[in-house]
Amino acid sequence: MQISFASPASVEAGVLVLGVFADGVLSTAAAGIDKQSKGALSRALKAAPKFKGGRDETLSLYGLPGIGTDRVVLFGLGKPDAVDAVGLQRAGGVVAALLNQTGAAAATARLDGVAIVGKDGAGKDGAAAAAAEFAFGVRLRAWRFERYRTTEKPEAKPTLKSLTVQTGEAAAAKKAFARADAVAQGVFLTRELVSEPPNILNPESFAAKAKELAELGIEVEVLGEKQMRKLGMGALLGVGQGSAFESQLVVLQWKGAGGKRRDEAPIAFVGKGVTFDTGGISLKPGQGMWDMKWDMGGAGVVTGLMKGLALRKAKVNAVGVLGLVENMPSGDAQRPGDIVTSMSGQTIEVWNTDAEGRLVLADALWYTQDRFKPKAMINLATLTGAIIIALGTDHAGLFSNDDALAEKLAAAGKAVEEKLWRMPLADSYDKQIDSDIADMKNITGSRDAGSIVAGQFLQRFVNKVPWAHLDIAGTTWSGKDTPTVPKGATAFGVRLLDRLVADNYEG
Repeated sequence: MQISFASPASVEAGVLVLGVFADGVLSTAAAGIDKQSKGALSRALKAAPKFKGGRDETLSLYGLPGIGTDRVVLFGLGKPDAVDAVGLQRAGGVVAALLNQTGAAAATARLDGVAIVGKDGAGKDGAAAAAAEFAFGVRLRAWRFERYRTTEKPEAKPTLKSLTVQTGEAAAAKKAFARADAVAQGVFLTRELVSEPPNILNPESFAAKAKELAELGIEVEVLGEKQMRKLGMGALLGVGQGSAFESQLVVLQWKGAGGKRRDEAPIAFVGKGVTFDTGGISLKPGQGMWDMKWDMGGAGVVTGLMKGLALRKAKVNAVGVLGLVENMPSGDAQRPGDIVTSMSGQTIEVWNTDAEGRLVLADALWYTQDRFKPKAMINLATLTGAIIIALGTDHAGLFSNDDALAEKLAAAGKAVEEKLWRMPLADSYDKQIDSDIADMKNITGSRDAGSIVAGQFLQRFVNKVPWAHLDIAGTTWSGKDTPTVPKGATAFGVRLLDRLVADNYEG
């Protein structure tokens, strides 16, 4: 879909989209249309008591007199003094969904008089930001995974082809949107990877997809099993040994910090990439196992994040490490009771082969901190069902050995509406994974505090690097539409981590 920006002008074709504040207070653009239609807009609002101008509300009007378009769509902005980026993104997403559902091909959103509160007292920057964030929401919601649809009827397909956003600060809005659109492209790569079926996306094809990022200036390295064996990555390799596909470790480097910061230590992101998780010999129940195609969600987020950083030329040194394996049962598969030696030299007794993600991350985290000496290290993983029991699908679990890093992550998540909830780490939990015959075991044998115990396991492989673990098992896939995320792969974490970088690590 094409998105463009222009100065306010009359609209003679397509759908006209206008904002309305809480309690039916008209925006500047809406007030102008009300006057042009001799009060028809105000009368329509009085006749539609359910539309109050609140967040996520819409109202379609037809045949207003004196208007060049046959249809006007109103969307709610909430209170004028509380207009923010997330609210405008949600508004754009809700409008995009409505227009696609009702057959619109082209639309013009007039945002005269709409500004994000707190941006430049005169409202100039706030107006540009408002237009850009609205367009960003439209872009995020309009994405659709269509690769395998072959018999869909035309009337079921999305119709919206173009959107023009009118604002008094069109040039500044276009510039702001370019940055947001770069992040959106990263989001879409993650959604695409997570949506792919496991017969298409395996460790080797995932690594090949990651190699394409070299076109954006990202340095890409792929380590195969022979190289990982030399490095002593017995934990990661044990998970993938039952698969017909070779396990891979992908290293992505974006060196965007220039000048005196050129050699600055990077911030590192590590992703669990189990492209399909049967549970291995500890086989999962068949019901719902199809969901396990997205057990590579953490690696998908890291890949999309790195693309977004490169596209927007982020002024930061960043490293992304993807641990890519397929967990399959076979005659070569890892067994419960096996002991593996990790790259760190620590030995792990494998009590359950379905607690495999932590084994992959053990070697990926150790490799990352050992090679790159990062200023901070964040891993993402669809790690435990226990986090879904604890937090549901609204928050991801946050575990960290560093309060300052945890606070930065929580703030970034709140700013982009990808919410985190901090969970505890403590010696009392750590002692539960001590093994009688190895340095540790990968589970406790109890269902108690499952996500916390997994976090404690990972912490044994980070040394003293400021580190955070995001358990995104409940937020990687959505069973329903939300204003900016269509049903399916969410890419939860891409916008969060991009915001973390922008607010805390760029020069």
